[in-house]
Amino acid sequence: MAPQTQREDSIKTAEEYYQKGNEYRREGNWQMALNNYLEAIALDPDSPAVHAKEMLDDILSFYHKDYYNP
Repeated sequence: MAPQTQREDSIKTAEEYYQKGNEYRREGNWQMALNNYLEAIALDPDSPAVHAKEMLDDILSFYHKDYYNP
């Protein structure tokens, strides 16, 4: 049997999904961060991932008209 490594399919807890989401967020991989936060929330609706997802939603939905119309 091969030694078990930390892979995303081996993540079991909401805290682990939340931490993995934070890692992806720091790397700028927004979609994977969001996916991990959603998994954490599904496992624990009171997870800190709820707040992290809200912040990520704000980042992704930011629009400033002057950035697009110089």
